[in-house]
Amino acid sequence: MSIEIKKSEKPVKYEDALKFMEKRLLEIDQNKSNDLIWTLEHEDIYTAGKTYKENEVLDKSIKILKTNRGGKITYHGPGQLICYFVIDLKKGKKDIRKFISIIEKTIIETLKYYQIDSFPDKDNVGVWYNDNSKIKKIAAIGVRVSKWIAYHGFSININNDLRKYNAIIPCGIKDKGVINLKNIKDQNYKNINNVLIKNFISNLKN
Repeated sequence: MSIEIKKSEKPVKYEDALKFMEKRLLEIDQNKSNDLIWTLEHEDIYTAGKTYKENEVLDKSIKILKTNRGGKITYHGPGQLICYFVIDLKKGKKDIRKFISIIEKTIIETLKYYQIDSFPDKDNVGVWYNDNSKIKKIAAIGVRVSKWIAYHGFSININNDLRKYNAIIPCGIKDKGVINLKNIKDQNYKNINNVLIKNFISNLKN
């Protein structure tokens, strides 16, 4: 498979990223463009997936952008690595669950590179970390599939402001917390997007 790699240095507006992905999806469906993996950062924004509920917004003063992705409510902002993609699942097996497992495996392998052990949870999509017996989310995943083309993506908390999550029930899960990589292990994560892309491409090919 031929995949275009896009890396944005400056923050990208959520709406602009969504328009770009939706345009690429149509182009891929018409065999006019390649699959895409895109790493970037957003400015502060709360987004809600199709299954979110109003009571998951604790601070009613915040603005919520409703989206067409899967999942519930989450926060994006500086210090968080976003990896978006537009991947044609028709080229392999049309298996959405397997595709989610590839994403989870990619994140887990990337964190392992930084000597951080994380794990998936069959009941809660995402990647998790055991912080002194408290299970906390380190990466959120939200995917939509249209015409058997998967898009949207996932985010990894690196050194973002975790207080922003106090305004919501992240991903609708009350009994688990949120953590970032800097709190787990204070080290240089500057190259993490390149490690992530390498792992993602490798896992997509297998």
